[in-house]
Amino acid sequence: MFAIVRIKGFQFFAKPGEKITVPKLDLEPEAQVTFDDVLFVKTEDKALIGNPTVKGVSVEAKVLAHTRAPKVTTFKFIRRENYRRLKGHKQNLTELEVSRINLS
Repeated sequence: MFAIVRIKGFQFFAKPGEKITVPKLDLEPEAQVTFDDVLFVKTEDKALIGNPTVKGVSVEAKVLAHTRAPKVTTFKFIRRENYRRLKGHKQNLTELEVSRINLS
């Protein structure tokens, strides 16, 4: 069984027991969180497609840790103009472990 769930505007593939990395959520580690914005659910015998979401289905997850993505650097350069700009960015992320998918 798996589900496609929308978290902070992004879609994630959620399967019970697996870990997913999402944009930072303002929750403490070891906290439980429930996502009701489920777009698609596939079980062994049927598939439920939302319009836009599947009613009565939720995904439960546990917050494992808050991490940061690898650094992304941008470099602007104009030749013969003595123009160089170097910037770096690290995105804040939250690591979740999907506990279960609740069907009703």
